Formats: sequence, C-alpha cells, structure tokens
Amino acid sequence: MSDVDLAERIAARQAEVGVVGLGYVGLAAAASIAAAGHRVTGVELRPERVAAVNAGRCPLDGDEPGMAELIADMVSRGRLRATADHAELARCGVVLVCVETPVGDDHRPRHQALRAACESIGPVLAQGALVVIESTVAPGTTTGLVLPVLERTGGGVEGERFHLGHCPERVMPGRLLGNMRAMDRVLGARSTGGAAAMRALYGSFVAGRLDDADPLTAELVKTAENAYRDVEIAFANQLALICERAGADVWRVRELVNRSPGRNVLLPGSGVGGHCIPKDPWLLASVLGEDADGSLLAAARRLNDSMPARCADLAAELLQECMVPLEGARLVVLGFSYLEESGDVRGSPTAAMLPLLASRGCSVTVHDPFVPAHVGDPLEAATGADCAIVMVAHRAYRQLDLDALARAMRRPLLVDTRAVLEPAALARAGFTWRRLGVGSDLPVASRAV
Repeated sequence: MSDVDLAERIAARQAEVGVVGLGYVGLAAAASIAAAGHRVTGVELRPERVAAVNAGRCPLDGDEPGMAELIADMVSRGRLRATADHAELARCGVVLVCVETPVGDDHRPRHQALRAACESIGPVLAQGALVVIESTVAPGTTTGLVLPVLERTGGGVEGERFHLGHCPERVMPGRLLGNMRAMDRVLGARSTGGAAAMRALYGSFVAGRLDDADPLTAELVKTAENAYRDVEIAFANQLALICERAGADVWRVRELVNRSPGRNVLLPGSGVGGHCIPKDPWLLASVLGEDADGSLLAAARRLNDSMPARCADLAAELLQECMVPLEGARLVVLGFSYLEESGDVRGSPTAAMLPLLASRGCSVTVHDPFVPAHVGDPLEAATGADCAIVMVAHRAYRQLDLDALARAMRRPLLVDTRAVLEPAALARAGFTWRRLGVGSDLPVASRAV
C-alpha cells in the first residue's frame, strides 16, 4: 500500500491495529484505540491475561476508572481481542510495541523484551505497515536497535518495506484512560509517510496536541521529563532530610517556599516507585556512558532510593525513644503499592523497606486495600502492633478511626512518611508519632502542626 493509502485507511478505520504487550500501557492504548472505532488485536504472552481480555474482563490491579467497562464494551462489539500469536499481526496496518524496557543492576538498559518483540514482528509484518514504539527507551534505541532488527527480520528497508516511529506513552496508573486520551503526544517519525500515518492514528483517539519530531527527539523528551520529575522529588527528599537534621519541619518550610513566585517544591516521601521514574533517568543518563554514575541524575536516583531506609530508621528511632526493643517489635505497615489509590507494586518503596526492618529483628504485617496479598481490615492488621508506619497516602488511611487504631495496637506509636494524618487528630487519639522531614527534637505537640 502507498503512504497515502495507509494514512487514509487508518483515518477511515479500515486498517487493523496490533498492540504488542497488554500491560498498563498496552491495554489502555488498545482499549482507547478500539473505542475510537478501530479493530484492535492485542498480542500478550501471559495466557491468563489473554483469557481475561477475551472474556471482557480487566486484568489490571487497582482502580482504573472506566477501564473494566470499556474493555467489556469493546470485546462485546468485536473491536478488541487478545492472542498470544504474533502471526495474527500480519493483517494489521499498524503495530504498537508496548513492552517493558528495564535497566539492570548496573543501571544500563536491558533490551531483551524489546528485541524479542521486534524479532517476532518483523517476519509477519504487512507490506507498508507502520511500527510505533510506545515503550520508553534510551535515546538512540529506535534507530540503533529497533530499525536494524526489523530490517533484518522483515526482509526490507524502512521507508519501503515498513515505516517506523516512536511515540512514548504518558500515562500513570489510576489515570490510564484519561491520560491516554488527553495528554499531548510527541510523534517521532522517520519518514513523511510514517508521520502521516502516525498523525492519522493518534489524531483519532488523542484530544491533546500532537507534536511532530524525529525518534531521537521523542526518546529524549520522554526520558528527560521523567528524569526531571525524579530530580524534583530528590530535592524535596533532600530538603526533608536537612530539616530533620536541623530540627525543623519540612512541611512548613515547603509551604512557605512555595509562596514565592516560580517555586513549587514537591512532596517528600517514602521513595519513588513505579515502572518509569526509577529507570528512565538511567535510560537518559546512558548516553553519558561511564560518566552516567557521576551525573546529577545518578545523585537524584541514589537519594530517592535511600528513602525506604530512612523510613525504617524513623520507626527504629521512635521505638528506641519509647524504650521498645527492636528485637521482637511488631510493626504494621500501611501501604504496599507505590502510588495512592493503585494496586501497582512495581518499584514499591515498602518492598524495599521490609527486609531492612526484618534485619533488625522486627516482625511486620502489611496492609494495602488495593494489593490482593495485603487486603483486609487495617485495624485487624494493626492488632498488637508496637508501631504503625504509613507508607502510602491511600484515602482509606486518611479516613482511619485513630481512636480505634490506638486501641488495637499494643503501643500507640506511628510514623507518617506521607503527611497523611493530622497531628491534632493523632494527639487526641494518644499517639506518639514521627513525621518524615520533621526534626525529632521539636516538642511532640508542635511537630508538623
């Protein structure tokens, strides 16, 4: 097909769309594209996820507004189906790749999943089809890795055999459909034909602005925006640690700093989780080679990675202050996901903190209303505990009956790492508490007021 034909077929909803990888990004993209009138085939290697989608069920954990209803509707209309067979992509005019792109322990990109996906797509790719990498990748990956794999396995050069582009996703768990439809997108195409086809596709379901670019620019934009966020969070966390050391209250300091025009200090907290922000700064820094480890991005990563340990220290300091031995102390941790109102546990700060508490001889019970392994009654989870640690700002924890919580616990001690609970309410319930970012030498009655 000609380039014009492809763009026109996409606009007319006559080109089927394939989505490789039905995780958080891929499933949201597949459902959104189907809702715009396209026929969508999702390729997913996990059989339980294929079965769930084909049964019209949402396989994602956590609260995703509208997702379950949309999947059920699109499957019932015959616009969305899932398979484990890449060969079914042969009838697709567009293939989106939404697979994981992690970094290793050495902080270097790992491309196994992306490479495997491309090697499976190439041999079955329809003549003249468009391949779009939605996965976040290190700058240079689309041209340096994806392109040669597709040309080798597809038996032809880009621009003739197929078109290639990069349009990085901009979604967050808990807001997948809203973000997928509303956020601006960067269309990083390698050719005019690919650009026209990308604009036809994304223009059909994205209400936000569509900015034309090349793949390298798109790669840099996505990794830079997440690295920027990580550095901002690192500043907030560094300020919290400084306030603790100085004997001040970071929450009050932050409030007053943010009254200055152009200042917006973010919220400090127990760490940075999720699939994107902990790795994307390393993807961006990979361009620096051996200099990456000495970069500002690396410093921010190390500081944010240190916050779960600081939360464990706060609990230990409070227990010791109240003459409770660490060995044998019983703790309840409130929150396991990395994000409030979500069941996404990827990069969970709580998961990083738990072995640190265990190494000090503490026994720990975990509660999270969105994580299947930890659901239940938070008061039951807290029964007999010496200390509670609030790690995630779930709405359920903001609404806790603090009097009942204090009665359930063996000792009313609490560490609040997210400023979830009001100090006055804690005082009325009889708690002794510590807040992240508040100096321990402040009088308890004045902490975080």
